[in-house]
Amino acid sequence: MATQVIVLNGGSSSGKSAIARCLQRVLPHPWISFGVDDLIDRLPPAMLGSPAGLSFGRRGEVNVGEDFLAVQHAWLVGIAAMAGAGARIVLDEVFLGGGASQERLRGYLTGLEVLWAGVRCAPAVAAGREIARGDRVIGMAATQAETVHEGVRYDVEVDTGRTGSLDCARAIAAHVR
Repeated sequence: MATQVIVLNGGSSSGKSAIARCLQRVLPHPWISFGVDDLIDRLPPAMLGSPAGLSFGRRGEVNVGEDFLAVQHAWLVGIAAMAGAGARIVLDEVFLGGGASQERLRGYLTGLEVLWAGVRCAPAVAAGREIARGDRVIGMAATQAETVHEGVRYDVEVDTGRTGSLDCARAIAAHVR
């Protein structure tokens, strides 16, 4: 069966979005890219900074509330439906709960052929990118750099601190069926 979904998991500022763009260029068929940042960017303002929605701690911790989980559920059902209908999807994710987050997502993607790709980056490199971006809570990248990978099983892993985005995308694309 052909790969239907590529899940890129890595911490904030690890390079997932750049890899997703490169994958869209190097893969032979059209792939649609979605990321958790897309979902967050489209939340109503009242959900940001709210205990029921999504809030951020002073050291970059991400606090997820019940309202956010409800919206995220609908988002993931929709992404899975698109893949099931024939769209090829690159999903840029941050597994805040490590392996438990992967298992939760696996439940949404049941019956689909999924390629799990770990996007690693040294905490200091991610922290430097975070500062350069200027649109993240300082500390988020370093906090997430390792924890998002704990207990997660991958088909392929790349390190954007050592390898450029295009070469990382090519390494992932080599595993796509």
